[in-house]
Amino acid sequence: MPMFKRADAEIHYGVYGAGFPVLLFAPGGLKSQMEMWGGISPNYPNGFPWMDPRQALADSFTVVAMDQRNAGKSVADVKPDDGWPTFAGDHFALMDHLGFGKFHVLGGCIGGSYCFEAIEHDPGRIAAAVLQNPIGLWENRDTWDAAVQGYSETVRGRDPAISEQTIQSFGRNMFGGDFVFSVTRDFVRSCRTPLLLQPGTDKAHPAKTSEEIAALAPNIEVQKDWKAPAHREESVKRVRAFLERHTPA
Repeated sequence: MPMFKRADAEIHYGVYGAGFPVLLFAPGGLKSQMEMWGGISPNYPNGFPWMDPRQALADSFTVVAMDQRNAGKSVADVKPDDGWPTFAGDHFALMDHLGFGKFHVLGGCIGGSYCFEAIEHDPGRIAAAVLQNPIGLWENRDTWDAAVQGYSETVRGRDPAISEQTIQSFGRNMFGGDFVFSVTRDFVRSCRTPLLLQPGTDKAHPAKTSEEIAALAPNIEVQKDWKAPAHREESVKRVRAFLERHTPA
């Protein structure tokens, strides 16, 4: 898989298929990386409940997957003022590098918040967004404290010169707010970008957050039943149809 080099980061990515581009933001919190699209984990010993868009959509779209900075094989500096816009900078720079202007975004878990940040960053370039299992703040502050601690162990284990104070500042920028962290409720209320929501139902992906997104967003569809194995085929069909419907002519 290729690496895209920026001034402060090396981003590991992969490109699959052909057609209108779809940029993927993988599940995994701050460990969001390509391998989280397909396989198993301790939490999902029987396989992930989401589809792998690298396979499911590559016959109709150019699917771009990536490891977020300091996840998987991507490495980057960490500065105290880093936060959601830093990741958006990576996302748009990668698509610029690949020669794509307008594109869809599809994000699982933390990827839903990356989708919202991308829309806020440059709404004219995002044709549509699929929000799968979105994260949010709802009786789970400890989840995000633990995510920042894990990030600290990863980053400072590689580069002890990065201070714990820097990591904590980064953590506040990422998870110090509420709702979906990356944008406000007012932003979602004003968001005209077509959205497809596949709701979350557990601690890290609260049902309450998905309910709020559905109630606030003015241009949204909701697919309540989407998880594999029972609904995998239906999920793929719905996502494909949604993206095709909003692909520019």
